Amino acid sequence: MSIYVFVYGTLRAGEINDLAQAAAKRGLPAARWVGAASVPGMLVDFGDWPGLIPVADGRRVRGEVYKVQPALIALMDEIEEYVPGQPCCFVRREVAARLDVAPKSSPDIPCQYYPIDPALRGAAIDIAGEDWIAHRHGRTRRGAP
Repeated sequence: MSIYVFVYGTLRAGEINDLAQAAAKRGLPAARWVGAASVPGMLVDFGDWPGLIPVADGRRVRGEVYKVQPALIALMDEIEEYVPGQPCCFVRREVAARLDVAPKSSPDIPCQYYPIDPALRGAAIDIAGEDWIAHRHGRTRRGAP
């Protein structure tokens, strides 16, 4: 049984928790890239990683959709420090991700993803843009870590 996941931050290709590299290190089946996508939400900056807060005001967050095996969900839970039934900054939920390139009859695909619990965002700073990688690169160019 395969599951679709939407990743928007450090689990994206080339980032510090790259999903493909994390799976390979654990000997798990590789995630299969489906495509670029977006979901409703806004980003916040925790410094080394982003958080996504779901919103229904038209804002969207850019990311990637992958098809994964259930064992990879357990690894993603570990990376995101998500434990079902316990208070966690990141929570696993389902969202309809809109693929950039998809059949016109069905552009949205149900995915698991890891937004944050808004009550636990602390001092995280709002990100005006919709893409964590673009924000992080821009922040680095401006001299911030």
